[in-house]
Amino acid sequence: MDTISFAARIGNRILNFFVSMFVVVAISYSSYALWDTYNVYRGAFLNDDLLKYKPSGGVGERNPTLEELMLINKDVLGWIQLDDTHIDYPFVVGKDDMEYVNKDIYGNFSLSGAIFLTMANAHDLSDRYNLMYGHHMDNGGMFGDVMEFIDKKYFDKRKTGTLYTPDTTYQIEIWACIETDAYDDEVYNVLNKKTEDDMARFISYVEKNATNIRDDLNIQPSDKLIALSTCVDAATNGRALVIGRLTK
Repeated sequence: MDTISFAARIGNRILNFFVSMFVVVAISYSSYALWDTYNVYRGAFLNDDLLKYKPSGGVGERNPTLEELMLINKDVLGWIQLDDTHIDYPFVVGKDDMEYVNKDIYGNFSLSGAIFLTMANAHDLSDRYNLMYGHHMDNGGMFGDVMEFIDKKYFDKRKTGTLYTPDTTYQIEIWACIETDAYDDEVYNVLNKKTEDDMARFISYVEKNATNIRDDLNIQPSDKLIALSTCVDAATNGRALVIGRLTK
Protein backbone atom coordinates (compact mmCIF):
# COMPACT_ATOMS: atom_id res chain seq x y z
CA MET A 1 0.00 0.00 0.00
CA ASP A 2 2.85 2.36 0.85
CA THR A 3 4.30 1.77 -2.59
CA ILE A 4 0.95 2.47 -4.24
CA SER A 5 0.45 5.60 -2.11
CA PHE A 6 3.95 6.83 -2.92
CA ALA A 7 3.41 6.22 -6.63
CA ALA A 8 0.09 8.08 -6.48
CA ARG A 9 1.75 11.09 -4.82
CA ILE A 10 4.49 11.11 -7.44
CA GLY A 11 1.87 10.84 -10.17
CA ASN A 12 -0.10 13.75 -8.73
CA ARG A 13 3.03 15.88 -8.52
CA ILE A 14 3.91 15.12 -12.13
CA LEU A 15 0.34 15.88 -13.20
CA ASN A 16 0.31 19.12 -11.21
CA PHE A 17 3.65 20.08 -12.77
CA PHE A 18 2.37 19.62 -16.32
CA VAL A 19 -0.92 21.37 -15.52
CA SER A 20 1.05 24.30 -14.08
CA MET A 21 3.33 24.39 -17.12
CA PHE A 22 0.30 24.34 -19.42
CA VAL A 23 -1.26 27.26 -17.54
CA VAL A 24 2.01 29.24 -17.68
CA VAL A 25 2.39 28.60 -21.41
CA ALA A 26 -1.25 29.48 -22.07
CA ILE A 27 -0.98 32.73 -20.12
CA SER A 28 2.31 33.59 -21.83
CA TYR A 29 0.86 32.91 -25.27
CA SER A 30 -2.28 34.92 -24.53
CA SER A 31 -0.20 37.82 -23.24
CA TYR A 32 2.00 37.74 -26.33
CA ALA A 33 -1.04 37.55 -28.62
CA LEU A 34 -2.58 40.58 -26.92
CA TRP A 35 0.72 42.47 -27.09
CA ASP A 36 1.15 41.55 -30.75
CA THR A 37 -2.42 42.60 -31.60
CA TYR A 38 -1.91 45.88 -29.74
CA ASN A 39 1.24 46.62 -31.73
CA VAL A 40 -0.43 45.76 -35.04
CA TYR A 41 -3.29 48.17 -34.42
CA ARG A 42 -1.08 50.82 -32.87
CA GLY A 43 0.96 50.73 -36.07
CA ALA A 44 -2.20 51.27 -38.09
CA PHE A 45 -2.78 54.75 -36.65
CA LEU A 46 -0.73 57.93 -36.67
CA ASN A 47 1.74 58.50 -33.85
CA ASP A 48 3.36 61.72 -32.68
CA ASP A 49 6.54 61.02 -34.65
CA LEU A 50 4.61 61.06 -37.91
CA LEU A 51 2.20 63.83 -36.98
CA LYS A 52 5.02 66.37 -36.87
CA TYR A 53 5.46 65.85 -40.63
CA LYS A 54 1.79 66.33 -41.48
CA PRO A 55 1.45 69.17 -44.00
CA SER A 56 -0.78 72.17 -43.42
CA GLY A 57 -0.59 74.05 -46.70
CA GLY A 58 -3.70 75.41 -48.34
CA VAL A 59 -4.88 74.37 -51.80
CA GLY A 60 -2.11 75.02 -54.32
CA GLU A 61 0.55 75.65 -51.65
CA ARG A 62 3.86 73.85 -51.07
CA ASN A 63 4.40 71.52 -48.10
CA PRO A 64 7.99 71.63 -46.80
CA THR A 65 7.38 69.15 -43.96
CA LEU A 66 6.91 66.43 -46.57
CA GLU A 67 10.39 67.13 -47.88
CA GLU A 68 11.70 66.41 -44.37
CA LEU A 69 9.89 63.06 -44.34
CA MET A 70 11.27 62.28 -47.80
CA LEU A 71 14.78 62.62 -46.39
CA ILE A 72 13.94 59.73 -44.03
CA ASN A 73 12.37 57.61 -46.77
CA LYS A 74 12.84 58.57 -50.42
CA ASP A 75 9.74 56.53 -51.33
CA VAL A 76 7.43 59.06 -49.62
CA LEU A 77 5.33 60.92 -52.18
CA GLY A 78 2.76 62.82 -50.14
CA TRP A 79 0.00 62.74 -47.57
CA ILE A 80 -3.70 61.94 -47.93
CA GLN A 81 -6.58 62.83 -45.62
CA LEU A 82 -10.33 62.30 -45.90
CA ASP A 83 -12.24 64.62 -43.59
CA ASP A 84 -14.07 63.09 -40.61
CA THR A 85 -12.43 59.69 -41.09
CA HIS A 86 -9.33 57.90 -39.77
CA ILE A 87 -7.75 58.17 -43.21
CA ASP A 88 -4.91 60.58 -42.51
CA TYR A 89 -1.53 59.21 -43.59
CA PRO A 90 1.59 59.79 -45.63
CA PHE A 91 1.77 57.62 -48.72
CA VAL A 92 4.65 56.00 -50.56
CA VAL A 93 5.46 54.14 -53.76
CA GLY A 94 7.46 50.91 -53.83
CA LYS A 95 9.53 49.14 -56.44
CA ASP A 96 6.41 46.99 -56.91
CA ASP A 97 2.94 46.84 -55.37
CA MET A 98 3.99 44.26 -52.76
CA GLU A 99 6.85 46.14 -51.12
CA TYR A 100 4.75 48.18 -48.68
CA VAL A 101 2.10 45.57 -47.97
CA ASN A 102 4.05 44.66 -44.81
CA LYS A 103 6.39 47.66 -44.44
CA ASP A 104 5.63 50.88 -42.62
CA ILE A 105 6.42 54.40 -43.76
CA TYR A 106 9.96 54.06 -42.37
CA GLY A 107 10.59 50.82 -44.27
CA ASN A 108 10.31 48.62 -41.17
CA PHE A 109 8.30 45.37 -41.02
CA SER A 110 4.68 46.04 -40.08
CA LEU A 111 1.59 43.89 -40.55
CA SER A 112 -0.47 47.04 -41.12
CA GLY A 113 1.84 48.10 -43.94
CA ALA A 114 1.68 51.60 -45.42
CA ILE A 115 -0.57 53.51 -47.79
CA PHE A 116 0.96 53.30 -51.26
CA LEU A 117 0.38 54.54 -54.78
CA THR A 118 0.47 51.80 -57.40
CA MET A 119 3.87 51.78 -59.07
CA ALA A 120 2.16 51.91 -62.47
CA ASN A 121 1.09 55.50 -61.80
CA ALA A 122 3.28 58.53 -62.43
CA HIS A 123 4.92 59.39 -59.13
CA ASP A 124 4.08 63.08 -59.51
CA LEU A 125 0.34 62.26 -59.72
CA SER A 126 0.17 63.65 -63.23
CA ASP A 127 -1.99 60.76 -64.46
CA ARG A 128 -5.70 61.23 -65.04
CA TYR A 129 -6.46 58.27 -62.75
CA ASN A 130 -4.38 57.60 -59.64
CA LEU A 131 -4.79 54.46 -57.51
CA MET A 132 -3.79 53.93 -53.87
CA TYR A 133 -3.91 50.82 -51.71
CA GLY A 134 -4.17 50.35 -47.95
CA HIS A 135 -5.01 47.51 -45.59
CA HIS A 136 -8.51 47.15 -44.16
CA MET A 137 -7.73 47.35 -40.44
CA ASP A 138 -10.34 47.10 -37.70
CA ASN A 139 -11.40 50.31 -35.94
CA GLY A 140 -10.80 52.31 -39.11
CA GLY A 141 -7.01 52.00 -39.26
CA MET A 142 -5.23 52.53 -42.60
CA PHE A 143 -7.97 52.27 -45.27
CA GLY A 144 -10.43 50.53 -42.94
CA ASP A 145 -12.79 53.49 -43.21
CA VAL A 146 -13.09 53.02 -46.98
CA MET A 147 -15.56 50.26 -46.13
CA GLU A 148 -17.68 52.73 -44.18
CA PHE A 149 -18.49 54.62 -47.39
CA ILE A 150 -20.64 51.67 -48.45
CA ASP A 151 -23.17 52.96 -45.92
CA LYS A 152 -25.16 55.73 -47.62
CA LYS A 153 -25.57 57.84 -44.47
CA TYR A 154 -21.82 57.73 -43.87
CA PHE A 155 -21.12 58.51 -47.52
CA ASP A 156 -23.55 61.44 -47.60
CA LYS A 157 -21.90 63.11 -44.59
CA ARG A 158 -18.33 62.90 -45.88
CA LYS A 159 -17.64 64.88 -49.02
CA THR A 160 -14.09 66.21 -48.91
CA GLY A 161 -10.46 65.50 -48.24
CA THR A 162 -6.98 66.80 -48.99
CA LEU A 163 -3.99 65.37 -50.82
CA TYR A 164 -0.62 66.97 -50.15
CA THR A 165 2.55 66.68 -52.22
CA PRO A 166 5.79 68.59 -51.62
CA ASP A 167 4.96 70.95 -54.48
CA THR A 168 1.22 71.51 -54.14
CA THR A 169 -2.01 70.74 -52.30
CA TYR A 170 -5.13 69.24 -53.87
CA GLN A 171 -8.68 69.29 -52.60
CA ILE A 172 -10.44 65.92 -52.84
CA GLU A 173 -14.13 65.95 -53.75
CA ILE A 174 -15.47 62.50 -52.89
CA TRP A 175 -17.45 61.28 -55.88
CA ALA A 176 -18.27 57.58 -55.52
CA CYS A 177 -17.90 54.34 -53.60
CA ILE A 178 -17.78 51.11 -55.58
CA GLU A 179 -17.69 47.45 -54.54
CA THR A 180 -15.93 45.05 -56.88
CA ASP A 181 -13.27 42.32 -56.95
CA ALA A 182 -9.50 42.28 -57.27
CA TYR A 183 -9.67 41.31 -60.95
CA ASP A 184 -11.77 44.26 -62.11
CA ASP A 185 -9.61 45.60 -64.95
CA GLU A 186 -11.74 48.70 -65.38
CA VAL A 187 -10.89 49.81 -61.85
CA TYR A 188 -7.41 48.40 -61.27
CA ASN A 189 -5.73 49.00 -64.63
CA VAL A 190 -4.39 52.55 -64.50
CA LEU A 191 -2.63 52.18 -67.85
CA ASN A 192 -5.84 52.14 -69.90
CA LYS A 193 -6.93 55.60 -68.74
CA LYS A 194 -4.57 57.87 -70.63
CA THR A 195 -7.04 59.68 -72.89
CA GLU A 196 -10.32 61.49 -72.37
CA ASP A 197 -12.08 58.68 -74.24
CA ASP A 198 -10.59 56.21 -71.74
CA MET A 199 -11.79 58.35 -68.86
CA ALA A 200 -15.27 58.75 -70.35
CA ARG A 201 -15.56 54.95 -70.45
CA PHE A 202 -14.35 54.67 -66.86
CA ILE A 203 -16.74 57.36 -65.61
CA SER A 204 -19.64 55.58 -67.29
CA TYR A 205 -18.58 52.30 -65.66
CA VAL A 206 -18.50 53.86 -62.19
CA GLU A 207 -21.86 55.56 -62.72
CA LYS A 208 -23.43 52.20 -63.60
CA ASN A 209 -21.78 50.16 -60.84
CA ALA A 210 -21.29 52.49 -57.88
CA THR A 211 -22.77 51.61 -54.51
CA ASN A 212 -23.01 55.32 -53.72
CA ILE A 213 -22.35 58.30 -55.97
CA ARG A 214 -22.70 62.09 -56.12
CA ASP A 215 -24.17 62.92 -59.50
CA ASP A 216 -24.09 66.64 -58.73
CA LEU A 217 -20.28 66.69 -59.01
CA ASN A 218 -20.65 66.31 -62.79
CA ILE A 219 -17.35 64.46 -63.23
CA GLN A 220 -15.76 65.09 -66.64
CA PRO A 221 -13.22 63.08 -68.71
CA SER A 222 -10.76 65.95 -68.30
CA ASP A 223 -10.83 65.66 -64.48
CA LYS A 224 -8.03 64.14 -62.42
CA LEU A 225 -9.27 61.31 -60.18
CA ILE A 226 -7.91 59.48 -57.13
CA ALA A 227 -9.10 56.04 -55.97
CA LEU A 228 -8.50 54.49 -52.53
CA SER A 229 -8.75 50.70 -52.52
CA THR A 230 -8.99 48.19 -49.67
CA CYS A 231 -10.06 44.59 -49.07
CA VAL A 232 -13.58 43.54 -48.07
CA ASP A 233 -13.86 41.22 -45.06
CA ALA A 234 -16.61 39.00 -46.38
CA ALA A 235 -14.97 37.96 -49.65
CA THR A 236 -11.42 36.79 -50.34
CA ASN A 237 -11.14 38.82 -53.54
CA GLY A 238 -13.70 41.44 -52.61
CA ARG A 239 -12.61 45.07 -52.83
CA ALA A 240 -14.08 48.47 -52.02
CA LEU A 241 -12.93 51.79 -53.41
CA VAL A 242 -13.61 55.44 -52.73
CA ILE A 243 -13.08 57.62 -55.79
CA GLY A 244 -12.66 61.38 -55.71
CA ARG A 245 -11.78 64.33 -57.93
CA LEU A 246 -8.51 66.20 -57.36
CA THR A 247 -8.62 69.97 -57.80
CA LYS A 248 -6.19 72.77 -56.99
